[in-house]
Amino acid sequence: MNDEQLLRYGRQIMLPQVDVAGQQRLLDSSVIIFGIGGLGSPVALYLAASGVGEIVVVDDDSVDLTNLQRQIIHSSKRLGQLKVKSAAEAIGSLNPETRVSIIADRISGEELNKHIQQADVVIDATDNLASRLEINQQCYTTRTPLVSASAVRWEGQLTVFDSRLNNSPCYQCFYGSMGEVGQSCSENGVMGPVVGMLGCMQANEAIKLLTGAGNSLAGRVLMLDALNMDWQYVRLERDPACPVCGK
Repeated sequence: MNDEQLLRYGRQIMLPQVDVAGQQRLLDSSVIIFGIGGLGSPVALYLAASGVGEIVVVDDDSVDLTNLQRQIIHSSKRLGQLKVKSAAEAIGSLNPETRVSIIADRISGEELNKHIQQADVVIDATDNLASRLEINQQCYTTRTPLVSASAVRWEGQLTVFDSRLNNSPCYQCFYGSMGEVGQSCSENGVMGPVVGMLGCMQANEAIKLLTGAGNSLAGRVLMLDALNMDWQYVRLERDPACPVCGK
């Protein structure tokens, strides 16, 4: 690292769990973010700010006026622009050192597998079940850690699926045993800071995975009721009958 990088990331380097070695791991890392909306916005900004070397952003949507209440990476000036281009512009303004690759499409199959295999951590910030299940399948196949969150109204949930760990469950286990936050934001609404809180925590979990700091949420689901400001943990075990990770 040069002097400017040591100054930029100095507050993180001071942390004994990060130090110079951990910061270098961030600079050398690659993260792929699926969905650059309410969750993906703070994830992308905080990962770029922390010094993640490469961020791949995947989203096929364009910036709409209804997005701006919670999708803080976008702006009124970029209405109608592809979200991935808007995000790349914001990331570049925040940290020009972070390399940004954009994919303005919903990728699947072999292409999805290829991009996930090239990443150190995957962020699931999507808003539909089909995408979540396919991303989970490819993360399990490639043994790539997956940080997943969802939110609606005043409620949300966050967890990590890390198939590198023995007996770690996957998203299919979670969906099969508990279900997900079922309704969409467009049908039920969502409070902007709720997705912001969860997105920030997704970024924090990703940084921990990349640096090796602390303990991840693997095997636990963090549930948020922001209306009453209540946090709860739920233990999640691997389902032996899971079609993805079960035996």
